Amino acid sequence: MRNLAICSLLLFIATTSLHAQYTETINSNRPGQSQGAFAVGTNVLQLETGAYFGNDEHSGLGTDTDIWGIDYQLRYGLLFERLELNISGSFENQDITRNFLGTTGEATIRNFRSNSIGAKYLVFDPYVSLPEDKPNLYSWKANQRFKWKTLIPAISIYAGANFSFGDNPYLFEGEGKFSPKAAIITQNNWGRWVLVLNLIADKLTEDYRSYVGIATMTHAVTPNFAVFGEYQAIKGDIYADDLVRGGAAYLVGKNLQFDVSGLLNFKDTPSRWQVAAGISYRLDLHKVDEFLEESNEGNRRRVRSKKLKEKENEGDDNGDDDQ
Repeated sequence: MRNLAICSLLLFIATTSLHAQYTETINSNRPGQSQGAFAVGTNVLQLETGAYFGNDEHSGLGTDTDIWGIDYQLRYGLLFERLELNISGSFENQDITRNFLGTTGEATIRNFRSNSIGAKYLVFDPYVSLPEDKPNLYSWKANQRFKWKTLIPAISIYAGANFSFGDNPYLFEGEGKFSPKAAIITQNNWGRWVLVLNLIADKLTEDYRSYVGIATMTHAVTPNFAVFGEYQAIKGDIYADDLVRGGAAYLVGKNLQFDVSGLLNFKDTPSRWQVAAGISYRLDLHKVDEFLEESNEGNRRRVRSKKLKEKENEGDDNGDDDQ
């Protein structure tokens, strides 16, 4: 009976994965902190990384902290179009100046601020699961009417674990080096607008667990240029905050993206600001075996076409010289 249940589960995953998540251009989570519902696609390896600089000033503790760091995310589509494995984290340096009740001091801490590994799976895709609307041949108004089902988002689930090694100053006292995390991810695509929501439960086995909500709205101004705004709410016993981010991303070709962004919060325990810049690169091996011959032939044709065009341009230039 157990074997039958396992086989049924694998069959369900395999059949629901027939619909592709792969996109012709890179699908990056940067520059925001949320992750989208869709996977990168099978055999696609994607690196998203960047550097940031900022300052935290805590009025209650009398600290002024200059911060710089590097964050990363490595994503890979494995086995099914809907399944993605990813590892992410950040390495951060803090130069802390303390002036509290007449006592001054300086300190520097440096280590991985966070590291996590996990898997994301798309459980519901409305663009596949819901029937497509047929045009009303008798009413233009009916065709232009708002369609409520466009509010139904794609839904993914994420399960992973935080990990840390050695003596890490960013761990709270008594905090374990391994802890689970989970998330529910939704995504709505409305033409040039994309809304992503993340609900995250972090460090679930720790005494000081936290819950995070992120809402990210992205707008494609042109096919290559997009802007975004993001709100993040953090609720925890040790740290709670409300953060806003904004920024832009620029697509270069199909597999490369550059981005810039900034961060602010609304309190003074601590008050925070950050600026960041990053890059996303995709190593696209999606269906490389199936289309290898076709791609090689396509490359040869493009080379021949380029040479022919160059010859035509040379002929035009010679004709102009003769005149």
